[in-house]
Amino acid sequence: MTHDVRVPLPDTRYLDCLAADFDRLRSVATAADTTAVVPSCPDWTVADLVRHVGQVYVDKTHAMREGTESEWPPKGTADAEPFDLLDRAYADLRGELTTRAPGDPAGGWYKPDRSVGFWIRRMAQETVIHRIDAELAAGEPIAPVPEDLAIDGIDELLKVFTAYGVTEWAEYFADALAASPGRTYEIRALGTKAAAWRIRTGPGQFTVEDGTGDGTAADTVLTGSPQALLLDLWNRRSAGDPSGVTVTGAPEAVAELRACLATATQ
Repeated sequence: MTHDVRVPLPDTRYLDCLAADFDRLRSVATAADTTAVVPSCPDWTVADLVRHVGQVYVDKTHAMREGTESEWPPKGTADAEPFDLLDRAYADLRGELTTRAPGDPAGGWYKPDRSVGFWIRRMAQETVIHRIDAELAAGEPIAPVPEDLAIDGIDELLKVFTAYGVTEWAEYFADALAASPGRTYEIRALGTKAAAWRIRTGPGQFTVEDGTGDGTAADTVLTGSPQALLLDLWNRRSAGDPSGVTVTGAPEAVAELRACLATATQ
């Protein structure tokens, strides 16, 4: 078995990425038509996207201060001016993330890690995905996602969102997995910082291992650069642009994987 066990990035790296992606999101959204539809989240306009990010920041600040996530939407945010909310919420979030120790307790839905460090990572990944949403809505080129952040984002999506979600809330994944015959997948990120994951599915099952498994052929393989895979797995590809991801395997197997990811991130 190939062992390629990844650990989270240093907290300072997450914070640097969070700052850079927040600045990019803020800049792109400010210059955009706030009534423009976000193609990757078609129920949202740019104004809705900006407000949502601000609400997420308020919620996670509350999780660190109070030890529990807030009601949704957080009180006082539903009718707030989007950019005022975003700026205020980011300043508060940044203050909490940088003045508390990563190991300090915090509220949250992910039972294996209810710490400030979890939210440092999660907010960096939340922000890069939503700055891509802003770019797509504005018709702007998608700015590069650093390889280490993209690999970490794929890892989080597969393990924290999907594998944990299937374990904790299996009923939500029943439509995607109930009829699964049992499949194996490999996701291979190629680049300066290469990485791979082996996934096994079945009824009520979605397990993830680092590396490429025991050498047996997978039913489906997805290969691409870290950024291309991150965009593809999060369904953030630019319309009409090639995905940059090579997919081998039966269409029904690919559909099963995508259905699991969509359920985990909705």
